Amino acid sequence: MTTTPTTPPNPAHPSAVAADLAPTGTLRASINLGNPVLAQGTPDAPSGITVDLAREIGARLGLPVELLCFDAARKSFQAMADGRADLCFLAVDPAREKEVAFTSPYVVIEGVYAVPRGSAITTVEEVDAPGVRIGVKQGSAYDLFLTRSLAHATVVRGEEGVDVFRTEALEAGAGIRQPMTAYAAAHPEDVRLIEGRFMEIRQAVGTTVDRRPETIAFLRATIEELKTNGFVTASLHHAGQDPTLLAP
Repeated sequence: MTTTPTTPPNPAHPSAVAADLAPTGTLRASINLGNPVLAQGTPDAPSGITVDLAREIGARLGLPVELLCFDAARKSFQAMADGRADLCFLAVDPAREKEVAFTSPYVVIEGVYAVPRGSAITTVEEVDAPGVRIGVKQGSAYDLFLTRSLAHATVVRGEEGVDVFRTEALEAGAGIRQPMTAYAAAHPEDVRLIEGRFMEIRQAVGTTVDRRPETIAFLRATIEELKTNGFVTASLHHAGQDPTLLAP
């Protein structure tokens, strides 16, 4: 899907930034439809905060925008790593920072646990125990975080964390608060959420680390401006998401 800018390019940003960020002449943005807080809709008609940000960045640089849609963060990341995308919208993580230069976060969401209704587990800390298996979406921010930080529990990966949690009768499932809350509400007889979060998921804009410093500085300054001028808040509200997710 290709769109054209709706606002004129910002003359404060030289064409060198556009040429460096989008060498094909089109800004290719990797969109993760697997995270319903960040993107909604279909590959043919995506919407949400990440789509709005991609189009705004393209507009400021006078570039047409191509939206490359995926159903998982790991696929969105791989598109960047393979050179098929110029921009990505991913959670900041040390494993990704080896290849991606991130802006500051534009939204912060929470990672939470679900457990079977009759589970003896009542706190986040109790999840990390011998014999506890945690279902996660492969390659997600919380997969990377838990793989790195768990001392006793075991990560079990699948296409969807909540699916592998249910189908393999695991002791816990990990995921983003909003869809996990909706899932627990839809299955109150079987599932409950553990109160509290096990991580903050800091969602940011990224490009490859080999871009020029001026290009990375442009992205970082643009995101800071869009956080402070109300753009991010308005986009979240328009998408039906909680505007208080706005990052500090």
